[in-house]
Amino acid sequence: MSPLGHARAHALITGFAGRRVLVVGDVMLDHFLFGRVQRLSPEAPVPIVEYDHDDYRPGGAANVAMNLAALGAAVSLVGVVGGDESADRLRELLARGDVDASDLVIDEDRRTTRKLRIVTQRQQQVARVDFEHDADIAGAVAARVAAAIASRADAADVVLVSDYLKGVVTSDTMAAVLAAAAPRHTPVLVDPKIPHLDLYRGVTLITPNQVEAETATHSRIRTDDEARDAARRLQERLRCTSVVITRGEHGMWVLDGTTSPATEANFAATALEVSDVTGAGDTVISTIALALAATASLVEAAQLSTIAAGVAVSRFGAVAVTRDELAARLAT
Repeated sequence: MSPLGHARAHALITGFAGRRVLVVGDVMLDHFLFGRVQRLSPEAPVPIVEYDHDDYRPGGAANVAMNLAALGAAVSLVGVVGGDESADRLRELLARGDVDASDLVIDEDRRTTRKLRIVTQRQQQVARVDFEHDADIAGAVAARVAAAIASRADAADVVLVSDYLKGVVTSDTMAAVLAAAAPRHTPVLVDPKIPHLDLYRGVTLITPNQVEAETATHSRIRTDDEARDAARRLQERLRCTSVVITRGEHGMWVLDGTTSPATEANFAATALEVSDVTGAGDTVISTIALALAATASLVEAAQLSTIAAGVAVSRFGAVAVTRDELAARLAT
């Protein structure tokens, strides 16, 4: 498979500007508490963390939305939050990132998902505390989510579903997404979770990582041939158009069902150094979604996404990769 040329890559990145993306899924707030460890507690064999500072970042589907906005997209986000301080902070961060979060539905009976990570010197994570309510949405909350999807999908160039198993992505939510996307044949991309696999039947593209693909197909993936077979089995099971399996340092396997015959190829990873893989999957699907909206083929979109992922994993935590950073990496 020929590499994506610099001129074509830059043309696609330029075309990211103003593309409209609807993100649906589980939003969360990533909370980092940074400190220093110099001794163990005399009360128990645990480190004593001397507090230094806090950092807050959008996580989950909110991080996907931030990635898309940083790449130049006009982003609408549909999800569910609680009526709490974490939701207020998340909205503030999204507003700073130019993400339209006006369709975040408030459910007073649940808390906003917040993941508190305690991090010490050399960015070593000591512990994580999850504050969440992950029951499936239902009733009036589910109806408001479906209504928001219906109203926003008409203007979208692509719909991206970010599933973190926190209750927003249900059979009713996926039915609403597919129904809203159908009239204009809007592509629907899903970053999946295996317990929900059959909910994604009929979507345009799914992007499981290697472990998820192995679990879904009850197979082992160590070679390109095994990746190809897993992608084909997923495509057949879900009756989806295309599959991208992200394989970490081995790159990604692409099955593009829009061509005849289907295009199948592996693309090598491009990371120069790896600091933290958190959020890399969000970067991959965000870049693919926006590239497809900018008229890229799936193969071209996948090649761009490997470059964006290489930038993302070189930094700590889930961080949005900007269009300028992506363009600068192309020049190296």
